Amino acid sequence: QEQLVESGGGVVQPGGSLRLSCAVSGLSLDNYGIGWFRQAPGKEREGVAYIDNTGARTLYSDSVKGRFTISRDSSKNAVYLEMNDLLPEDTAVYYCAVSAFRIEIMTTDLFRFWGQGTQVTVTS
Repeated sequence: QEQLVESGGGVVQPGGSLRLSCAVSGLSLDNYGIGWFRQAPGKEREGVAYIDNTGARTLYSDSVKGRFTISRDSSKNAVYLEMNDLLPEDTAVYYCAVSAFRIEIMTTDLFRFWGQGTQVTVTS
């Protein structure tokens, strides 16, 4: 059964760092790309980072480019999101999901098997 489980969220001060993990079971990262999305209260879910099934191609939203880095470990069937220089506006629940499509724009309808999410709170 396909399942994605996010972890690594927490409370951090502005300028701090966190590393989120997405553990994938029931399918192989060799066949799917993985996206990280986030949803803040009262806002729509937005894509922040994506890595394709080869690991060679990544996408980032403008709001996180240069601060966040997505990576994957095929041996562990896991994907990570390294978040640096965190801002209060990065506060949200972060989700990972898989896609079998070639992603040019991260829209939720192209992804499935969503995890339960992990809360990231950036506050002083």
